[in-house]
Order: sequence, then structure tokens, then C-alpha cells
Amino acid sequence: MVRWTTPRPRLSRRRRRIRRRRALLATLVACCLLVVSVGWVGLRGWQARAHLLNAAELAQELSAQLTQGDTDRAQRTLSALQEQARQARAATAGPTWSIAGWLPYVGDDLDTVGQIAAVIDDLSRHAFPSLLRVDLTALLPRGGKLDLSALKAVAGPLTAGDEAVQRNRARLAGLSTDGLLPQVGAALTALRQETDRLSQLTATASQGARVLPALLGADGPRSYLLVSQNLAEVRATGGMLGAYALIRADDGRVRIVSQGSSSATLLRFDPPVDLLSTEMRHLYTDLPGVFPGDVNLTPHFPTAAKLYREMVRRRTGTTVDGVLAVDPVALSYLLAATGPVTVPDGPKLTAQTAVRTLLSDAYLRLDTVEQDEFFSAAASAVFNSLLARQVSLPGVLSALSRSVHERRILFWSARAAEQQILTTSRVAGTLPEQEKEPTVGVFLNDGTGAKLSYYLTQTANLTVGACRPDGRRSLRLRLTLHSSVPRDGLTSSVLGPAKHVPPYTVRTLVNVFSPAGGTVLGGRLDGTEVALGSGTERGRHVVVANVELGPGKSRTLEVDLLTAVDTTVGTAHLWHTPTATPWTTQIDTAPACH
Repeated sequence: MVRWTTPRPRLSRRRRRIRRRRALLATLVACCLLVVSVGWVGLRGWQARAHLLNAAELAQELSAQLTQGDTDRAQRTLSALQEQARQARAATAGPTWSIAGWLPYVGDDLDTVGQIAAVIDDLSRHAFPSLLRVDLTALLPRGGKLDLSALKAVAGPLTAGDEAVQRNRARLAGLSTDGLLPQVGAALTALRQETDRLSQLTATASQGARVLPALLGADGPRSYLLVSQNLAEVRATGGMLGAYALIRADDGRVRIVSQGSSSATLLRFDPPVDLLSTEMRHLYTDLPGVFPGDVNLTPHFPTAAKLYREMVRRRTGTTVDGVLAVDPVALSYLLAATGPVTVPDGPKLTAQTAVRTLLSDAYLRLDTVEQDEFFSAAASAVFNSLLARQVSLPGVLSALSRSVHERRILFWSARAAEQQILTTSRVAGTLPEQEKEPTVGVFLNDGTGAKLSYYLTQTANLTVGACRPDGRRSLRLRLTLHSSVPRDGLTSSVLGPAKHVPPYTVRTLVNVFSPAGGTVLGGRLDGTEVALGSGTERGRHVVVANVELGPGKSRTLEVDLLTAVDTTVGTAHLWHTPTATPWTTQIDTAPACH
């Protein structure tokens, strides 16, 4: 009996061919869809790029118009900025763009571009309109008085604008540049830097608007010490605290009541003013509690201000409500806004000459008593011109913003609630005990009592290194100091006592602070291992190096550090002493740890 069977091999081959055709067709369809999608995404990306470039230019115009008080033009510019930002966000929104974010090689770039567009759109809709409602002219005195009701009125819009800026700053901080195309990474870095600057400005303005009315006497008279940081003899916060003025503020009107100096009025304290912690005495001995000019051997300004306030109280019987510190460089910025001022029985001060006149010429031409009198008169002249003259709004805002950013204007309030509001601002000069990103501090203190710090220049490079198995990250600081001190021709007022060093030699004590929770491993001076003094302050490991420089000489200090445990970011910050000459700094970042 014959059995007929189906030719399975032949039918199986036919089915396999059908399956292959279907798979090939599906692949072709998928490839076509992918090509169309990529082309669509590329087109939308090109459109987004054009809108973002336009938005960047409009944002710069808006900033200039706001500081100039040109609200009509600023409103038109804001409308154009909002439209460009909306178009950029629309070009990077939708399911196709979101799906493209999962593509290999370019997905992260597309996602980042979308995030950038969203941030700019959010700033244009929530931050800038609030800031535009602020009448910046309220920040200027009229007839020697500030309008406190106007100051109170700007607090709300400034706070709303600051909240929007801080929200978007945090959003940008959460984005990584690892693996991005160079153009996208550069755009993200640039926007992050601009937003950081804007956040510092809005935070300071918001905090200031909240506390300024009370500080200026809205709830009753206040008194403050206005102290000058003498950068010719460097200290951690800037310069030795020399001349001071007692200021009264009442209902927005501010005036100088009396003046004095650390050397002539306050002298020295024996026994020391006992406001130092044990760890601070280990680092600085009792000097900050003995000599008024040494209260700011520490970079933590609230400590220095409390010491100085107590010293004035003990000598004069006056208890002030706060301490305001400025330096000659900040005065030069203000002089650019007020114009030149004439100091009684002294030279005219201009923006170009103030630093040299106050930090060099005065020591070459005047004796010690005359120097104190001149410094007090100069501070009064600039202060009075700022209150009495019709000054440039953009100039004053620029001077104040730059001075605060460089930590050349510092303020401490004796009232805890006010100080709490200001504590996160640069104006507070607070050395934080906790931080989100590692910060290395480089603070300078003169080691001779001379006035030679005027001739120092500084270059600092901070490099973020390898990730470690223990969760820490290595850092390397490279600091170069150079002396331009002449070889002769300086007076004894400039050279000082010259103890333990030859004349015309600059001796600087360099204090390097680790990141919060971090440590310092060691250091080298000009390539040779060097002994470093060691201690702690506010949760940071501190080392001290003695660097001596002859005329025209340079020396380089290298210090190896570690961050706190669980540091994954590849960024770092550098905080340094404000000096008479600008620092040259560079921070070399690295990819985040995974």
C-alpha cells in the first residue's frame, strides 16, 4: 500500500522565503521611518539652533536694557525673547524628539538640546518678567536718602525671579557633559555659567531687598562699622582692617558719625578678645584676638566681624549692629559710577588711580598718622559722593555686582535672623561647612608686617583628577606667586619691620583649605617636598606654606588634595583672597565618576 505524503521540505523553503521577504520589508520600512525621523529631528534641531541663537542675543540686549532702566525697550525685547524661546522649545518637543533621545551616539545630545530649550523658555516666561517689574532706580539714593517703601516694593518680584532662576540653575546642574558633541557640550557649559552668574546676582538682590529696609533703619536707627581692607598688607578676606568709620542709618538716611583706625584707636588687646575656638587658636594662635589688623587671618568673615565689633565696643563703648568691609578695588569700581572725588588735603581719586594712590603712593609720601587720616578721608569722600550725587544706575549696579562677586564687599549682621538670610550670599563671606560641589580655598596672609602685598601677582590652576575606590576624588592645586617689588627706593612705611627676612622680600603665608569633608595629602614648593603647617577650620583640613619672594622672583606651590567621600561630580570651585591685582585662574574639569 502506497502512502502519499506532503513534500514538507519544499513547502518549508517557500515559507522561509516568505518570512525573509516580510522581514526584509519590515526592515526597509523601519529604515525608511528611521531616515525620515532622523531627517525630521535634524530639521527641527536646525530650527531650534537658530531660535536659541536669536534668544541668546536678545537675552544680552535685555540685560543691558534692564540695567539702564529702559523699561519700554526691555518689554519689547522680552516679548521677542519669549517668542524665540517658545519656538525653540516647540522644535524640541513631541514624541518623535523624545524617542530620538534613545538613539545611540546622538540621543544624549538631542535630549540636552531639548533641556537647554526648556530652560531658556522657562526663564523667559517666569524669571525675566518678574525682574522687569522691578524699579531698579529704587536702589539709588535721592538727596542722601534711600526710599524704603520703594525698596520694600521690589522684594516680591525679585524673590519670584530668583526662585525661577534657582530652579533652572538646579536643572542645568543635573545635566552631564560626558559624551556630548563638542558644540552641545560647549552650549551647555556656557548656559550653565551664565545661569550661575545670574543666580548669584538674583540671590543677592533678593536677599538684599528682604533685609535692606530694616538695615537702613526702617524699624529704628541702626549703627554699623565701615572698615577698609588694606590690600597692601594682605589678609585672608582681602587686606588688613585699617581705617574704620561709624555709620548711622535712620529711615533710609545714612551718615558718617565718627572715624578711627586699628593702629591709633584700637591698639592691641591683652588679654586677647576670647571669641576664638580651639581649632582657630591652633591655626592662628591668639593673634586675631590681640591685634585688630589680624582679625581676618581667617577667611570666614563672620568671625572677623564679630572680633572687630567687640574690639570697638571695648575701646569706644559703642555696640554696632553690623560690620561692612570694602577694599580700594571696590572703591575704584564705584568711582567709575560716581566720577572722581577730591579728598580734603589730598589728591583727587579716580577709577584709574584710586588703587595706586591708596595702596602705594600714600605709603611713599605720608607718615603713619597722616596715612590713617588720609584713608579715613578717602573713604568718607567716596561714601558721600555715592549718597549725594546723581550717579549712573548701570555704573552703580555693575560696580556693586562685580564687587560682591569678587568678595570685595562683605557684610555681617549682629541680628541672627538677618544674617541667616544673607549667609548663602557671597556678600556674607561665609566659609560653608557643607557643599554640593568641592571647593578649594587659597587664602593669603602677609608674614612680615610690610606693605608689599601690593606688588604680588597670583596664578592658580585647579585640576580635577581620578575617581578613587573609596569614593573620594583627587584634586591638584598649582599656585604661582610673583613679586614685582623694586630693588630699592621704598620707604620704611612700605618695608615694615622686615623681621626674619631681608628687606624688599615678600613673605606670604599661603593657607590651602580642602573641600568640606576632604583632606590635604601634601605639597611641593618649586618641585621639592615642603613641610606644611596643619589644622582644621569649619570641617576643612587646612595646611599653611611659607613662601618668600625676592624682587622679580616667582615661586610655585603644588598641593594634592582629596574631596569628601561620595564625590562623583567632575567639577570643582576655587575661592581665593581678593588682592590688589586680579588673579589668573583656571579649573580643569573631568568626567563624572560612575
